[in-house]
Amino acid sequence: MAAFPTDTVYGVGCLAYDGEAVERLYEVKQRDRNKPIPILVSGPEQLALVTREITPLARRLIEQFWPGALTLVLLPHPDLPKAVQASDGTIAVRMPGHVMTLALLREVGSPLATTSANRSGRHSPLDAQQTLINLNGRIELILDGGPCPGGIDSTVVDATGDTIRVLRETAIPARQIKEALK
Repeated sequence: MAAFPTDTVYGVGCLAYDGEAVERLYEVKQRDRNKPIPILVSGPEQLALVTREITPLARRLIEQFWPGALTLVLLPHPDLPKAVQASDGTIAVRMPGHVMTLALLREVGSPLATTSANRSGRHSPLDAQQTLINLNGRIELILDGGPCPGGIDSTVVDATGDTIRVLRETAIPARQIKEALK
C-alpha cells in the first residue's frame, strides 16, 4: 500500500483486484465499509479491466474530461472484488491527470483502488508531509511528487444508464458536464 499525488489530492491505494489489500485500505483510512473505494486507471485500455460496459454517455465524458477530475460511476467487471463495489453493485472510476500517478499506473500495469490519503473525516492532504501526518505508520510508502495542483476532490457522475446524474459537484461544474453532452 502506497500514497502518491494525483491531480486533485494525495491518494492512498493498492491493486484493485487484491481484495485483501482493499480491506486493509478500509482499515488504514478508518473508512465506513458502506463507502466504496474508487478505482484509478491509466486510460480506456485499463477501464476494460474494471467495468463490463462503457455507456455511450460515459465514452463522451471520457473523451472530454479524461485525464482529469471526473469520476464515473459504472457497472463492474464480473471478476472485480466486492470490496471495491458499492452496495448498489456499481464502481467509481477515473483517470487522473497527474504525470506521476499515470506513470505509476502504467508501471504497475493494473488499476488501483485509491482514496484520499487521510483518515476518514479529516481534510484530504495536498502534499507528502500532510499525508505523513495523516497516515504515519499506517502505510509502507509515500511517493513525494510535490504539492497537488488541484486541491479539490473530483466531480462524480453516474454514467450507468441513458442519462447522467451528477452525484458530487466539485472540480468540474455540472453545467460544464451537461454542455459536453450536447
